[in-house]
Amino acid sequence: MLHWYARNGRDLPWRHTADPYAIWLSEVILQQTRVSQGMPYYQAFLETFPTVQALAAADEAEVLRLWQGLGYYSRARNLHQTARQLTSEYGGTFPNTYQGLLRLRGIGPYTAAAIASFAFREPVAVLDGNVYRVLARVFGIETDISSLAARTEFSALANALIDRRQPDTFNHAIMDFGATQCVPVSPKCLFCPMQPHCVAAHTGRQHLLPVKTKKAAIRSRYFHYLVLQQGDRLAFVQRQPGDIWQGLYDFPLVEAPEPLELAGILAARPQLLAGTPAGGYGPVTHVLTHQRLQARFFQFDFSGKELPAGLGKLVWADETAATQLPKPVLVVRYLEYFFQEKTKA
Repeated sequence: MLHWYARNGRDLPWRHTADPYAIWLSEVILQQTRVSQGMPYYQAFLETFPTVQALAAADEAEVLRLWQGLGYYSRARNLHQTARQLTSEYGGTFPNTYQGLLRLRGIGPYTAAAIASFAFREPVAVLDGNVYRVLARVFGIETDISSLAARTEFSALANALIDRRQPDTFNHAIMDFGATQCVPVSPKCLFCPMQPHCVAAHTGRQHLLPVKTKKAAIRSRYFHYLVLQQGDRLAFVQRQPGDIWQGLYDFPLVEAPEPLELAGILAARPQLLAGTPAGGYGPVTHVLTHQRLQARFFQFDFSGKELPAGLGKLVWADETAATQLPKPVLVVRYLEYFFQEKTKA
């Protein structure tokens, strides 16, 4: 594996530093995110918040805005809260052991192992999807990797295999091997250096391993956004805890069990009759991990009119101010359309 990595390993910026802060940022950003997508975010975070103290001092809205487009916004909030804990309780210095890192809020076994091995060269194995796949195929392990038993079994195996002199290099190697060689579909078995030792290759079970329980069914939701306009300003609301996109800003919303037309929207929010319907946009489908959103945007012009009550706590913003608000990508894309059409008019 180490010989393979020396020839085929990816050259990534966070592999040229032992700074636990930079390594931590890269690991959080790249969880369930492709390297090509995560790279600009990693660079933007380091430029905007070059130290953990700078991140801790930032407003949550600023952190969420910089995270905008990555999804899983709870990770951005956890990142911010952990930075504040590191600053207030640890003087901005990361614990230098796996067990010490686990005491930080928002840092779990995978991230703690990554920081411990990459920054402090502690011989502790990382376990991500790539590692599970490589180990399951090479050793023919049929334990369901979504089970609690799998973490114990695969962790013990990975920690027995790790090169104790080069734990950082070994962890990079096995993750890269899974990401580029032993890929989920059509692995490159013909030219694989592990092929002579691989149980899956010998038994033709590459497509069956690793074993993983099917994902939960995707829930469909129908969002009907109310785009309220007064002059050059639009009304936003901040999303509250208990649902997706906590802390981000979108528009007042009517959610229904099925798609609605304008008449249905006016029936649900009769106070909108005081405004002037000004067009619409959609439907647009936006897929999350376990949800499929179908969104439509209904524009109402209240310029020169008093806005009726009952539409939520509104935050009014022009185009410049709206850019600074952290928003779901779904809303970002609508705003690009909205202001582009406004310019044409």
